[in-house]
Amino acid sequence: MLSAIKRRLFNYQRREIHENFPQAGVLIAITDERCPKVVLTKRASRLSSHSGEIAFPGGKRDKTDTDITFTALREAHEEISLPPSQVSVLTNLDDKISLHRLKVTPCVGVIAADVDLIASPSELDCVFKVPLSFFLDEANRIDHLSEYRAKARYAPCYLYEGHLIWGLTSYILMEFLNIALLADIELQVRAH
Repeated sequence: MLSAIKRRLFNYQRREIHENFPQAGVLIAITDERCPKVVLTKRASRLSSHSGEIAFPGGKRDKTDTDITFTALREAHEEISLPPSQVSVLTNLDDKISLHRLKVTPCVGVIAADVDLIASPSELDCVFKVPLSFFLDEANRIDHLSEYRAKARYAPCYLYEGHLIWGLTSYILMEFLNIALLADIELQVRAH
């Protein structure tokens, strides 16, 4: 599965949004093993925004960040103690605009399956891994209506070991699976 992901992402041409929004970078960290897993986090329940939500490691771009990939790697290091040197970056995926008007760029990288990931207690309640195969099994999908760029979109949500994976995190993850594994997961726009 990992070789297929690498092959399909090798020449991927991402779509950039050129509007002037504050930027954020997130890391889609995939483990280097026969049955790859994706790394997700649960944001600390005491945070003022997105508290308790499931997310990729990542955050807002600092003025000193050289590019958005640097942002995603820096934030992953701060949030889950993942050294940038232990991430083999494959590509960046299409920009998204979040409900809070951030331009979010997902960065896809491969990490060792046995790397120690430690959730920063000031930002996260936990860090965990989910097998990609879990998301590919239709029996695990639940329809979810969300709004993106002023249009209603249906994106699946998932409940994995008590963690509800939904919203932009789910949308980005499903888009990744559609691109990297030809998953054909419906992410359609519907009228309000």
